[in-house]
Amino acid sequence: LLLIVGTVSCTLFLAVNGLYSASDDVIELTPTNFNKEVIQSESLWLVEFYAPWCGHCQRLTPEWKKAATALKGVVKVGAVDADKHQSLGGQYGVRGFPTIKIFGANKNKAEDYQGGRTSDAIVDAALSALRSLVKERLSGRSGGYSSGKQSRESGGGDKKDVIELTDDNFDKNVINSDDVWMVEFYAPWCGHCKNLEPEWAAAATEVKEQTKGKVKLAAVDATVNQMLASRYGIRGFPTIKIFQKGEEPVDYDGGRTRSDIIARALDLFSDNAPPPELLEIISEDVLKSTCDAHQLCIISVLPHILDTGASGRNSYLDVMLKMAEKYKKKMWGWLWTEAGAQSDLESSLGIGGFGYPAMAAVNARKMKFALLKGSFSEQGINEFLRELSVGRGSTAPVGGGAFPKIHSVEPWDGKDGELPVEDDIDLSDVDLDDWDKDEL
Repeated sequence: LLLIVGTVSCTLFLAVNGLYSASDDVIELTPTNFNKEVIQSESLWLVEFYAPWCGHCQRLTPEWKKAATALKGVVKVGAVDADKHQSLGGQYGVRGFPTIKIFGANKNKAEDYQGGRTSDAIVDAALSALRSLVKERLSGRSGGYSSGKQSRESGGGDKKDVIELTDDNFDKNVINSDDVWMVEFYAPWCGHCKNLEPEWAAAATEVKEQTKGKVKLAAVDATVNQMLASRYGIRGFPTIKIFQKGEEPVDYDGGRTRSDIIARALDLFSDNAPPPELLEIISEDVLKSTCDAHQLCIISVLPHILDTGASGRNSYLDVMLKMAEKYKKKMWGWLWTEAGAQSDLESSLGIGGFGYPAMAAVNARKMKFALLKGSFSEQGINEFLRELSVGRGSTAPVGGGAFPKIHSVEPWDGKDGELPVEDDIDLSDVDLDDWDKDEL
């Protein structure tokens, strides 16, 4: 009996822990151990950010394990369940799964891995990165790791991405900007400010890179720029405020480590980021790549262009774009097709040739879907997606248990549709009066 219970417990433990277990050579990484294991390590690390439900991640798993075993004792290979630990994924700009990062000599500047998904390709990339790291050490250009020590020792060079603001340039740079600003008000003599300085500098570089400069980190010497200090009621140091266009500044009250600062900056970026792309299903690749990489893909089947014209279609697309914006933090995929263009897909989702516009939310991992029962409107779709987001709503299996064949079609050109040209029939020689009424 004890043996049976132990076996069940072990199975449950492995299921909860996603795609990897303690018996693998892949090291499980979490917000608790990431800084100690990776950032403070002198080793080269390859880290996969994955979601257990992601089909591409599931296919990568055996190759990732094989690479980890081959590289054991040479290069560290880790994995982060970024669906479970979203803050850690967000810190490193993870927007899709799997995302692989290489943490080399400078742990604060991870590189994206763009190579193949086989163990051979992964091992080759690891050894290439390792060679670069060793050559850098040999030339004296880099130490083993960068965990804050370098920024304290090397002075102003590490602060290159922190923007210095003054009484004179503040409004021009911050108040009139479309970007988000995190501004530290400091005093040169303040001990807490000195402790924050390397964290702020490292975060500034990472945030600039991951948000493409849309979130900026800045600093104001409040002992020199007293007009700003007075204007924003600065009473203690350091004080950090967040500025967004058209809104009153708010105090940042989070942690003072670079990871805390980066996580908050990426949240701000996400809040202000554009919505996900809305893609037309013009090929099998569009459907599969979108649905495999996201927990849910929202598929709309819109009426034929001859039924709505361009203006009618655009009004439906606008509704979808507004919903994509509203639910962008969910990281769902958004797709649409025209009625009849993908009739097999319609049938597999229970739409089947009538009732347009229609919408289905598909979980490609489970091959299950839910249908919009309400109106194709902001209110109707919002209620539908809100129910899904909290795990409610009825679902059904996708017909056939897999996506059907998708036809390659020409993308919509944005114009009204045209009726096919019919051959002209000359009726001038036909005498309708001579027709037998019984034949009509």
